[in-house]
Amino acid sequence: MKQILFTLVLFIMMTMCANSQNSKVLVVYYSWGGNTRVVAEKLKAQLDADIVEIVPETAYPTDYSECVAQARKETKANFRPTIKTKVENLGDYDVILVGTPNWCSTIAPPVATFLEQNKFNGKKVALFVTHGGGGLSRCESDMRNIVSNAYFLKSGVFSGSNVASSDDDIAKWLKEIGLK
Repeated sequence: MKQILFTLVLFIMMTMCANSQNSKVLVVYYSWGGNTRVVAEKLKAQLDADIVEIVPETAYPTDYSECVAQARKETKANFRPTIKTKVENLGDYDVILVGTPNWCSTIAPPVATFLEQNKFNGKKVALFVTHGGGGLSRCESDMRNIVSNAYFLKSGVFSGSNVASSDDDIAKWLKEIGLK
């Protein structure tokens, strides 16, 4: 009986690994300063994934201080800006990697809008965050509060100052979550 159970568990694990590596992956992200875009493009290349940028209807200020002031105001008020981005075929994807800069210790408001507007039922979802020193903060827990009925994979966290040379860190994260 133990041998049968062991064989069944081994078969299930092998099937899950094979399915993860052959999954159809979507990388969806918002990037203000370009760091999250760099990571998103590296993910697309390493996984041969599809990629979609979250674009707000009204662009954020290009001046850093002005953008930070607006981000503070919006995150504090739980504001959800209107976005132009629509993914009509989200159901076609097995895995969705969601990218955001860490804004005031949480996900950027355009990302929160995208998460609220879409259904992730039964999908594998992983967050990837770029930051200037704040790390993951509340980004993952805040995403989990918005998204329900998904299977959450470990988040990837990347320092904004190192994204240009982050290929190995990205590959390591993808291996940890079973996509490589």
